[in-house]
Amino acid sequence: MSVKSCEKIENSHVVLTVEVGAEEFDAAVNKAYHQQRSKINVPGFRPGKAPRKIIEGMYGAEVFYEEAVNIVLPDAYDAAVKEQDLRVVGYPQVELEKVGKEGATFKCTVAVYPEVKLGQYKGLEAPRAEVKVMAADVNARLKEMADRNARLVSVERAVKKGDTADIDFEGFDNGVPFEGGKGENFDLEIGSGSFVPGFEDQLIGMKAGEEKDIDITFPENYTPELAGKPVVFHVKVNEVKVKEVPALDDEFAKDVSEFDTLKELKADLKKKITEERKAAAQSAFEDALMDKVAEGIEAEIPQEMLDEQARAMVENLKYQLSSQGLGYDQYVQMMGGEDKVLAQAAEPARRQVRMDLAVRAIMDAEGLEATDEDVEAEYAKMADQYGIDLENVKKYLRAEDVKEQVLRAKVIRLVADSAVAVAPEEKKAEEKTEEKAAE
Repeated sequence: MSVKSCEKIENSHVVLTVEVGAEEFDAAVNKAYHQQRSKINVPGFRPGKAPRKIIEGMYGAEVFYEEAVNIVLPDAYDAAVKEQDLRVVGYPQVELEKVGKEGATFKCTVAVYPEVKLGQYKGLEAPRAEVKVMAADVNARLKEMADRNARLVSVERAVKKGDTADIDFEGFDNGVPFEGGKGENFDLEIGSGSFVPGFEDQLIGMKAGEEKDIDITFPENYTPELAGKPVVFHVKVNEVKVKEVPALDDEFAKDVSEFDTLKELKADLKKKITEERKAAAQSAFEDALMDKVAEGIEAEIPQEMLDEQARAMVENLKYQLSSQGLGYDQYVQMMGGEDKVLAQAAEPARRQVRMDLAVRAIMDAEGLEATDEDVEAEYAKMADQYGIDLENVKKYLRAEDVKEQVLRAKVIRLVADSAVAVAPEEKKAEEKTEEKAAE
């Protein structure tokens, strides 16, 4: 194999002209002969026993050329890409220029990783929110904790909004029970929106032991079997329960934390909320900076790269839907076809590709590296963060992926450390209003 030419063309594509010599091509023809001879009938010979020369004499010398081309092309193309040190994207478009006893010549047009010209990535400005934690924030977090530690107690009265009703139910479509429409001793919080719209409201006023039929029409975007259909649910209320929330006092603090007093618990919550909000503000600050960096690059991005990223995003969507017990086919139907799903992924894919190109360009420009020690530290950090054994983390996460994660973090830190944080637009507007009022 030899590369006759490697020509760069527009939009980050190259045209490789690859030549396979006579000896190499003849070896491929011979391999094609051995693969196909059993399928060729030659008078006077048992199937698969006719010599190559006989078959070529009957059908022409080019009888095995097509298969020989299929045999020799992948290795020849890969060798050419390696020789020219190309970072290809996607699959090549191949044109067979000539083929014969003297060999074969291919012209391969393929997208390559684009050249990237960085814009400004140091000294950028981006908004960062000022973190304040008020007493109301701490009280709201305490209320959440109290709600999580509440218990349900039975009451002898009719169902009200906010109550939890223990119910038996069964749904009927034209008098026939439908799949998934039955439950027993199901605890339903009235007003939670857990059931089909209209169902929960019709339980209000019912008492324990009472039964009735509820008329419901399923939404148009429900499962195809029931979408838009009017059905009847037969419901029985077994028990009415209310949430009993514990008092916020020192005993509560002892029950839910390592602290002896409510005052100590509040102080700890304020510290944690402050840390959370600072982390969120810093993350939003870094995201805004990296968005600027990504939009500031100059690069001829091949469409193949964008399409590949969009497909990867759709594959990730399939996984997310599956983990939630939803079907991708159903989602596609709701969206109006797979073309619509891919179109929806186009803009996020464009942003992600530009981000990846920017990050890689900064790595190269700054000579950033991830050492073995960096990778080990990241493994340990993830094991601690998720409470997973270190060896299990290493088992499921490749070192190369962790290395890439470390490098990305270094890029973001480099950009953020040199950046200037400014007040968010809404904060600036408040300050201007205050200044005018003072005048």
